[in-house]
Amino acid sequence: MRRCVRGILIVLALCGSLVPSVSAGAVEKRPAAAAVPLERLFDDVAVSDDGSPGQADFGGSGASLSAQDLAAAGWTPGRALTVQGARLTWPKRRPGEPDNVRAAGQHVRVTGRGDALAFLVAGTAGTEVGGPGTVTYADGSRSGYRLTASDWRTGPLATKAVALPHINTPVGQLAGQARLYVVTVPLVPGRAVASVRLPDAAGLHVFAVSVRTGTRGWTGSWTTATGGYAAVGPWTDRTLRLVVHTSAGGPRVRVRFDNTFAAAPVRIGSATVAVQATGAVSRGTPVTLSFGGAAGVTIPAGAQAYSDPLGFSVPADANLLVSFHLPGTVAAAPVHGLAQQRSYVSEPGDHAADGAAGAYTSVITRWPLLAGVDVSGGPGSVVLLGDSITDGDKSTVDANRRWPNVLAGRLLKQDTVPRYGVLNLGVSGNRVVTDRYPGDGVSTDTAGVSALHRFDRDVLAQPSARTAVVFEGVNDLRWGTSAEQMIAGLRALAERGHARGLRMLAATILPCEGEARCTAAVDAERVAVNTWIRDGRVFDGVLDFDAVVRDPQRPARMLPAHDSGDHLHPGDTGLAALADSVDLGLLRP
Repeated sequence: MRRCVRGILIVLALCGSLVPSVSAGAVEKRPAAAAVPLERLFDDVAVSDDGSPGQADFGGSGASLSAQDLAAAGWTPGRALTVQGARLTWPKRRPGEPDNVRAAGQHVRVTGRGDALAFLVAGTAGTEVGGPGTVTYADGSRSGYRLTASDWRTGPLATKAVALPHINTPVGQLAGQARLYVVTVPLVPGRAVASVRLPDAAGLHVFAVSVRTGTRGWTGSWTTATGGYAAVGPWTDRTLRLVVHTSAGGPRVRVRFDNTFAAAPVRIGSATVAVQATGAVSRGTPVTLSFGGAAGVTIPAGAQAYSDPLGFSVPADANLLVSFHLPGTVAAAPVHGLAQQRSYVSEPGDHAADGAAGAYTSVITRWPLLAGVDVSGGPGSVVLLGDSITDGDKSTVDANRRWPNVLAGRLLKQDTVPRYGVLNLGVSGNRVVTDRYPGDGVSTDTAGVSALHRFDRDVLAQPSARTAVVFEGVNDLRWGTSAEQMIAGLRALAERGHARGLRMLAATILPCEGEARCTAAVDAERVAVNTWIRDGRVFDGVLDFDAVVRDPQRPARMLPAHDSGDHLHPGDTGLAALADSVDLGLLRP
């Protein structure tokens, strides 16, 4: 148990270190100096050619990244990469040339208006490194931030942007994963950035920095969380037609594909969007999507791709068909494991533009690669971070009866609060403080990295997120996590959300007496966590889901009317009861 507690504390220290602070009154202590582009400050060499490993000595470590491994991952010099919604450029440098800066208080020219600064970073001190920096805005005001980088050889795989399979050294190549990280820190809303003062932190290396602008002007209508990197197909020259259900509607649309956790690029040859008629049949002709004006896009390992904005009327509370052609062979892909929705795979060929279903001869019940559908305008979104209960496990397949769907329906039928988009970030089997999927490699486990490790990617990077609801913990408790550890994890999530201006709500954990691992001891821990949540001093509001579904005569179990039959997951009736109990006023920021 001491090892368990120590491991949890390490995780919490990691996640807590990523929490930046914004202070509009931060004082610039250094003499004024002209800001220059980051690449003019490069003073360290991190990348070497495999044939000449002595070209680079990353941070004085005696080792370096492999240029060939980077190219194989799609991280080629000058390549623009989108990670966590931010567009960053991998340095346009040849192996052996300076390609990063050792953070030492340099004044960097960075411009733009958005919700966050994004840094492509790594540490070389063998542990986490970081420190405070300053943002200067075009109006002369300033704010402070804190930037932390994990070590490039020992940092967590669960939060890395990309991992490479080798380490170059002067005496040969070693098998060992080199990590690079993308870390975001908040900006003062509405202000245009003029420059950034880097931290003065030994061992902190910065490869790129930019303002994250891509979330402005969009409302998330549908999303899902990548739970792992799993074997698929294999698919060669196939078209996937995935069925997703919208919450908010709008006059324009964009879709997002995520290559999270991947080791290699993936090619999308073409893609379309349509409203579903029935099954794989579209209502009208599918409309073609583009990517930077091109029909397709290659997504580097660990990166994302957004389609260009498209004039397409997305109805609220409706099923869409998002179809995309995979011209190459895809044997493994980032997936959301439990869709509770049938989607389709075609016979060979590009059938993305087909309105008919004839070519779609296979059914899948996972969502590979596709991760988001956004609509233009709108009031923003509510993000629901959860486990299998939020994911809709035991709800009726193809019926959209997950509790987030029911909540979205309620929002559409009222005028008291804005009709927010509702984003379901539930992952079946997920835990708050422990990774199920290790964060790298092909795995049969699609229960995801911990909520602490996925919070930045799954919650903070969502477009126009206003409020987040945290509703998980039963899996932690069933597998030995203590109430004390759970509370520490929930507290860290609340603090990180608040640092980004989110309204943070927590839902109490449901009773599960009768399920094999839900012992009396587990229930005692559950009650302790729920007591802390109801205390209400950390989160901005409480959804008391426990009180909604528990049996008043036996509070450790669900009412049979709400129980799906496994004593852990509510059925359709219970899920509707959860959604119907939400005070919609709590969702308003």
